[in-house]
Amino acid sequence: MEHIAALLLVIGCTNSMTECHELPVPVSIFETADACTAERPFALGDVQGQAQHIVAKCLAVDPALEDDYDQIVWNVRPDGNLDASLAISSLVMASNAVRPEKDYLSQQ
Repeated sequence: MEHIAALLLVIGCTNSMTECHELPVPVSIFETADACTAERPFALGDVQGQAQHIVAKCLAVDPALEDDYDQIVWNVRPDGNLDASLAISSLVMASNAVRPEKDYLSQQ
């Protein structure tokens, strides 16, 4: 299994930066951060014209947490800079410590 070292996030916005959304790119995961950085200009070229303002960022992936990441948290600031990171949701599991169990042998 290959490890992912970086993820390329590309965001397209209106000129006013008030409406933004993720843009799909042909390749978005990379084995090295350098490979992501090298692909970034080509990815920007691929999505040219899909939004008025396009920003992209390579996000580092911690190999120890690679399978745990389940969110990309991002925000495009009014000055056009992209703040982004990978995150892990804090899962809350509900359980019932007192579980009624049926005794099938005594119900005869």
